[in-house]
Amino acid sequence: MSPDHPPGLDLDRLSALLERERPGLVNGPLSGRLIEGGRSNLTYALSDGTARWVVRRPPLGHVLATAHDMRREYRVVSALHPTAVPVPRTELLCEDEEVLGAPFYVMEFVDGVPYRTADQLVPLGPERTRRAVLGLVDTLVDLHAVDPGEVGLSDFGRPEGFLDRQLRRWGKQLDASRDRELAGIDELHAALGRKLPRSPAPAVVHGDYRLDNVLIGEDDDEIKAILDWEMSTLGDPLTDLGLLVMYSMPLAMPDSPVSTTAEAPGHPAPAELIERYAARSGRDVRAVSWYTAFAWFKLAVILEGIHYRYTLGQTVGRGFDRIGELVPVFIEHGLTTLQEG
Repeated sequence: MSPDHPPGLDLDRLSALLERERPGLVNGPLSGRLIEGGRSNLTYALSDGTARWVVRRPPLGHVLATAHDMRREYRVVSALHPTAVPVPRTELLCEDEEVLGAPFYVMEFVDGVPYRTADQLVPLGPERTRRAVLGLVDTLVDLHAVDPGEVGLSDFGRPEGFLDRQLRRWGKQLDASRDRELAGIDELHAALGRKLPRSPAPAVVHGDYRLDNVLIGEDDDEIKAILDWEMSTLGDPLTDLGLLVMYSMPLAMPDSPVSTTAEAPGHPAPAELIERYAARSGRDVRAVSWYTAFAWFKLAVILEGIHYRYTLGQTVGRGFDRIGELVPVFIEHGLTTLQEG
């Protein structure tokens, strides 16, 4: 297909659907392009020559609907739009697979930049980089301040036993891709289980909160939209903080295939991010080392799964050959974080 007719996006059928369900929204022939960067669900930019939208759908050939639940994404984004949390306005959810071959939803296009690497932040300079990252913390506080019941999300997840389930889930994921010895991985998993903290009051959790999952305004460096809600649920809000802290620690590995912005000049240190979150949210963050260690473990499991698929010849693209060497680094960071507290 041409760039204006990418795979997975049947523009004729989509146009007919929008004309029927949202008359007046589209005012011209549609064109679309795949937005690169997403690791799971597919994201397309859509335009009628005047206005722009975004389409989100599961990967091509996908069969496990529970892993790519478009209704769930659509629901949380729609619920959060009237709040202080910056999310795109949703336009339409379509669960009729006859249209695009899978459920999908349409939302407004938000202008902004997703900064994925330290090199991309360098042109901003230290002051603007610092402002953008601190804004990431402030926006996370806004998200966790939303009362799930007030926005219709009281049944969006099962907060009871959340951390225990998460730990067991990622342990099972590890077992599913275990084909080599990984020193320390079982020790880290067991230690996390022994030191399970008591969760604070549940909140809407993003599940993958980091700088390259938000759009930053080019003129004011403010967060314009939080994206990629596929892992969102009701649960322990400090899991989001732990992941953000983990992504704010330098890996000291040049040309790492895992994106990190921590080494950009002006990037706040993890301690400052934790202090700012605590001060603005009022939450007790004394157990943040556990949540950060859990984030290291979770990413180690994810990377090991990618490495495992690479060894089976099931991945395509650059950088996959180096994923395997990162896993021990993440394990070691997790153990050190947990031990040092």
